[in-house]
Amino acid sequence: MSHIALLGAGRIGQVHARAIARTPGATLVAVADAFPAAATKLAQDYGAEVRDIDQIAASDDVDAVVICTPTDTHADLIEQFARAGKAVFCEKPVDLSLQRVKDCLNVVQETGAALMIGFNRRFDPHFVALKAAIDDGRIGAVEQVTITSRDPGLPPAEYVKVSGGIFRDMTIHDFDMARFLLDEDIASVFATGAVLVDPAMRDLGDYDTATVVLTTVSGKQATILNSRRAAYGYDQRIEVHGADGMVQAENQRPADIEIATSAGYTKPPLHDFFMTRYTTAYEAELSAFLAALATGGAFSPSGQDGLEALKLAEAALTSAQTGQVVTL
Repeated sequence: MSHIALLGAGRIGQVHARAIARTPGATLVAVADAFPAAATKLAQDYGAEVRDIDQIAASDDVDAVVICTPTDTHADLIEQFARAGKAVFCEKPVDLSLQRVKDCLNVVQETGAALMIGFNRRFDPHFVALKAAIDDGRIGAVEQVTITSRDPGLPPAEYVKVSGGIFRDMTIHDFDMARFLLDEDIASVFATGAVLVDPAMRDLGDYDTATVVLTTVSGKQATILNSRRAAYGYDQRIEVHGADGMVQAENQRPADIEIATSAGYTKPPLHDFFMTRYTTAYEAELSAFLAALATGGAFSPSGQDGLEALKLAEAALTSAQTGQVVTL
């Protein structure tokens, strides 16, 4: 049995609390949050105790922590719990600064701590099946990857201000997925960004629409399409083209049905939120973390995966601002 402490009782913390409760061999023993009422509510819901960060670090009954706090706290918390001998699962990103991430990963390496980064899309069953088809050689050598990732709507302005921008906040998931599917180092990045959804994004120094082209060292290509507005729902698709064929993962709906009448064919709308679209993925990634903890296996996605995705985000931002291809 693994005893888990949850740091952060907000929206994503609640998702992980549910995942812990549904994972055999795991139990939530402690919750910490800057807002006591939030911590108390979540702790009561799952039979855990409210403790502060330092208490959790010193707790003998905590094997691992799940970090769901604001991004600017991630690196400090990873270092604190690495030094405390706890296994760490941390939501992406480790930090918005490449140098800060490198410094943090040095501490992880020096302490020998276990660290896994929360790129949950690797664990979505549809994307897992897509990856398996590639690895089994069913489409031959991969040549092109197309990732479409569009949100139903803009996040609040207050969130945008601290998010690090669309490439570090939103596209970073797609950068990780591209690396996961291509399984080869990225050699160059070309990106364009635009403000097409809300002029206020320009005042915030961000984009709401972006296109990125990645090229690997052997010439494989990945195209990422992002938008902060999709009137039809949460648009999450991947297509991989290979020498012998193509594999694709389509959008998901709460109910996978189709109705045919004299008026035509209709399907239910898409999921409208990441927490419903990726419920299974969140549970699967936590199960993978706990399995690695129990068996001593590799923790993946790793801290290095987090660093590499952030490098691509930085390169994309530079490319969008300069109009130039950025070579890595």
